[in-house]
Amino acid sequence: MGHARLITMNKLVIEPLTRAAFAPFGDVIELDGAKQIPINLGTTIRYHDLAHVDVVDEGGRALVNLFRGQPRTLPFEVKMLERHPLGSQAFVPLNDKPYLVVVAPAGELDSEAIRAFVTSGWQGVNYAKGVWHHPLIALGEISDFIVVDRGGDGLNLNEQDLDESLWLTEEALQAVAL
Repeated sequence: MGHARLITMNKLVIEPLTRAAFAPFGDVIELDGAKQIPINLGTTIRYHDLAHVDVVDEGGRALVNLFRGQPRTLPFEVKMLERHPLGSQAFVPLNDKPYLVVVAPAGELDSEAIRAFVTSGWQGVNYAKGVWHHPLIALGEISDFIVVDRGGDGLNLNEQDLDESLWLTEEALQAVAL
């Protein structure tokens, strides 16, 4: 008689993305709470200085890119994280579709410190230099993002596999009160 093997998933709690919760990892790019400056004879509002773009180490320069993220399905297995040791990386969504953000503090990767966030849709994120993060996790449909990151010489990408996979689940996503 065979025995069923019980597989337990290490599930990540998914938190709503807020400036305070995300502060150890970088910036939340959003209009709420931003400094507003009327410009262009009062016909435009500038939401000023939303993120600290940090790309000049070793002669780097800012790149503006368009990323098109394919939707991921839940449950989603988080097997690895990456970081950019020479520059920040900002993602600004071009559509109002929530996406998931998985991060860990800069330094040696600590799997116990990994956190997951869901955006409200229009929120962007700017990963600070060296912060571990998962590549883009779009939900529901193809999603486009303006990405501001570093170009130039030097190794600006480290990838590291996790010792054990972590999971993002529909149940955890539904538990978030946005």
